[in-house]
Amino acid sequence: MALNTSLADISVILVEPSSMQAHLVERMLNHQGVGQIQIVDNAAAALAATKAGAAVPQVVISSLYLPDMSGVELVEAMRADRDLEIVPFILVSSETRPQVLDPVRQSGACSIVTKPFTEQQLSRALYGAADYLNPPEDIDLAEIENLRVLLVDDSKASRRHLLRLLNELGITRVTEAVDGKQAVTLLQETMVDLVITDYNMPEMDGRELTEYIRTQSWQCDVPVLMVTSEQNVGRLAAVEKAGVSAICDKPFEAGSIRKLISDSLAH
Repeated sequence: MALNTSLADISVILVEPSSMQAHLVERMLNHQGVGQIQIVDNAAAALAATKAGAAVPQVVISSLYLPDMSGVELVEAMRADRDLEIVPFILVSSETRPQVLDPVRQSGACSIVTKPFTEQQLSRALYGAADYLNPPEDIDLAEIENLRVLLVDDSKASRRHLLRLLNELGITRVTEAVDGKQAVTLLQETMVDLVITDYNMPEMDGRELTEYIRTQSWQCDVPVLMVTSEQNVGRLAAVEKAGVSAICDKPFEAGSIRKLISDSLAH
């Protein structure tokens, strides 16, 4: 993939059962200069189109409610497929309930665009997807090539999503943990330079893990970056009080996570 990907370099697969809505989004994509647009009305067709492969990077934009499966099930199917797990996914929906959207956030989706939306909002999501596809240009590889990262998340799909971004940054020394409890065990015997953790996890959540690191671990000064779909202001305030270095929402833009990692390590 070449650097500085433009929207003209991207092939969009638009999954939308409503022909009216599909044409509306298609016009917006045309205005943004998207090079190729393929419209399908169900998830099976989207998976088939994506599996077919292309000479240019692909992005999937999908409605939540589809005739054969939901958009949530579609992105989960993509993340479970080795050939599709790195394809950026943008959900377009009027749904706002956290219990419905959280699986999408956890899956490694690039963006959730809420209906009704403007062309500018769609454009931001597209550029976020392009940034996700782009290897970074401004990262000092010499500085991070030996960086040791502990990645903590109970979602395998989310870990894979973050792992790919870390690998693109040149960070290959990554240890994974499925929850805070396992992370504590690893921290007792393994030195790390950065902890990236989710908030909502079984056994021990991200706040408890951060508190442990700051008050009990021999690595109490290690930067802790929390990447989470948690929306509760009170809980997030408690995380900040526990001593987290930075918080990033799920879904996140690749550029944002890169900047947060860089800023966390600079302090």
